[in-house]
Amino acid sequence: MTYATPTTHRANLFASITNADLAATLLRVTMGILFLAHVWLKLVIFTPAGTVAFFQSLGFPGVLAYLVIIAELLGGIALILGVWSRWVSLALLPILLGSIYPHWGAGFFFSNEGGGWEFPAFWSVALVVQALLGNGAFALGRDR
Repeated sequence: MTYATPTTHRANLFASITNADLAATLLRVTMGILFLAHVWLKLVIFTPAGTVAFFQSLGFPGVLAYLVIIAELLGGIALILGVWSRWVSLALLPILLGSIYPHWGAGFFFSNEGGGWEFPAFWSVALVVQALLGNGAFALGRDR
């Protein structure tokens, strides 16, 4: 007679997780944390008023700053939890593509004075990769 033990059950649970699922999870959670870090930066360091002023200095409407803060907050949480990761990644893509604009004049490399557009471009590609991979493992949502 064979009994299912927690060890056997645990081994079976992880046996179905692929490397691609783990990679999607790592990318998803990391980007979610980074989006939340950017929200914190906009709220605590730059302040909402300062963020609005920065957006306006670039020629963007001030209200766009609030929309970006909300999108980064909700999107970051959704990515960490693994809810609608494909759609959230695609929805956040315009924010990262738009963030290339203020850095364009500084050149490509982010180490340049004023910060180049290397990092926002890379992060844009990472969002596309996340959209292709989906939620991955340990997600609240299912996308398969």
